[in-house]
Amino acid sequence: MFIRKKKGQTTLEYAILIGVVAAALIAMQVYLKRGYQGKLRASADDMGDQFSPELTTYTFTTNSLTNSNEAVGSGTTTTTINNQFSNRYGNEEVDDLADETWW
Repeated sequence: MFIRKKKGQTTLEYAILIGVVAAALIAMQVYLKRGYQGKLRASADDMGDQFSPELTTYTFTTNSLTNSNEAVGSGTTTTTINNQFSNRYGNEEVDDLADETWW
């Protein structure tokens, strides 16, 4: 007789435990969503402004330097590139996208 009561008590304890865990997960759902949306927004902000051909002005200077050797022999030309560098610097501005005209 005591075994039955104990078995029922154990089942009830497991049911309550599962209910508490489910309630905790449901309560945490709001905070998990906020954290995910915050990371998504931070990633979008890191991308910078959107490109608009009408409202974007930019000035860039690119310098390139290549050091290569060419060898000609037996009707073939062999080119070996030893070093190649490229530097780009300047600025870019994007005006407010609300000012753009949409046709």
